[in-house]
Amino acid sequence: MKQLNIREARQSLSSLERILAEEGEITITRRGEPIARVVPVAPTGKIPSHQSLRQKMTRLEKGSEALIRAERDLR
Repeated sequence: MKQLNIREARQSLSSLERILAEEGEITITRRGEPIARVVPVAPTGKIPSHQSLRQKMTRLEKGSEALIRAERDLR
């Protein structure tokens, strides 16, 4: 983990990506006190497909609109 004061952080903005690749994390300080932490963004995963789940579900005998209508009529 590398520590940079605000002035150093401003001066090294163009090389921030390289520093993050080398260090993994950067702490920015003001007068020796940490004020921010810069970490790389985690890679986003693929959105799962729910196709296999839908295939496992049994089909309803009636449509959902008929079930809702019947439920309303009971009230």
